[in-house]
Amino acid sequence: MNTAIRIVIKALIKGFIITIGMALFLFLLSGRITYWQGFLYLSINIIMMLVSLLFIANNPELIKERLKPGPGTKSWDKIYWVFSTISFLLTLVIASLDAGRIHNSSYLPLYFYIIASGLFIIGYLIFIWARSSNAFFSTVVRIQSDRGHQICTSGPYRFIRHPGYAGGIAFTLATPLVLGSLWALIPSGLSIILIIIRTILEDNTLENELEGYKDYKTKVKKLLIPHIF
Repeated sequence: MNTAIRIVIKALIKGFIITIGMALFLFLLSGRITYWQGFLYLSINIIMMLVSLLFIANNPELIKERLKPGPGTKSWDKIYWVFSTISFLLTLVIASLDAGRIHNSSYLPLYFYIIASGLFIIGYLIFIWARSSNAFFSTVVRIQSDRGHQICTSGPYRFIRHPGYAGGIAFTLATPLVLGSLWALIPSGLSIILIIIRTILEDNTLENELEGYKDYKTKVKKLLIPHIF
């Protein structure tokens, strides 16, 4: 078995372990195996994970970087990951308790879930597009000098400077809705605020430390939303 295949398999195993962990989390907290919104959320996640891996399977170095980033992660990014993980877990906790036990959001109609699922998928596809376009799409903020870090100007990076975060905001917003909870929008909203802060900090880092980024900013002026922000 060659190294590339081994790295892809490792990414698959990690993804399924995380999915199993989320499943246990959701169904134990909801208190019922009939929590269909949990099944919906997990099913979409599994499909998107497989699609995502399919698009970057030919770039094992990127997968390797995402599984185990190299040195130089910004200290503030480590803090971001602590708070981001907490807010994500709170989203799952509140959503599963609300939809499974408390039922404060039980009145939500079917079309609501269709729209929420659509938003989640669109956001994830934007994220996949950004990741497959950018060979330096790491899970952490660092200047990847060890990998010959270069600016990505193709794919969605032609329209906004941080399309991965734009997609992430979309599926983060959709997550509590797919899980059937309006109350879980509170921690999900916190996650979105954290993503926006991280986007701004990363953009400043790239401008100050990555050659050519200032010129790129003059050509692609918006961070997250074309023509707006």
